[in-house]
Amino acid sequence: MTSKPDAILMHPIGYVHNSVREKKDSFWGDDTSVIRLHEEYHGGLLGLEGFSHATVLVYLDKARYQRDKHLQRHPRDREDMPLTGIFAQRTKDRPNQIGMTAVEILAVDKASLTVRGLDAIDGTPVLDIKPYFPAFDRRDARTPEWTDRLMENYF
Repeated sequence: MTSKPDAILMHPIGYVHNSVREKKDSFWGDDTSVIRLHEEYHGGLLGLEGFSHATVLVYLDKARYQRDKHLQRHPRDREDMPLTGIFAQRTKDRPNQIGMTAVEILAVDKASLTVRGLDAIDGTPVLDIKPYFPAFDRRDARTPEWTDRLMENYF
């Protein structure tokens, strides 16, 4: 039997810079963010300018998971939404503080990536950036009816 780690150590590749100072649950679509990479990763964005979108993984350092509050809840605490488990939601308060968002690429240079639609506040650590590949990332997917209502006015 192989042993499993008790903890996984990751280091940010850079940080989010934008005008969003407080956590929020919607209206991320018009927000523009600049991801500034640490110097050791300058040049790592080469070729990303050919893509229209990327997937950004962040460490939600301000999120706090509380089992009693978050394991099962109504999405966004809306009573008109069904009671669902944490893994059936994309809420920010997760057991592991990892966020993932597909974003529109606006500009790429040696040291930074400018995107639209990143649901992360100013100063959020960035763990990884991956190009959005429709062959891998887009699927004919099914979602429950309530997700359409939940996403009204999100972007």
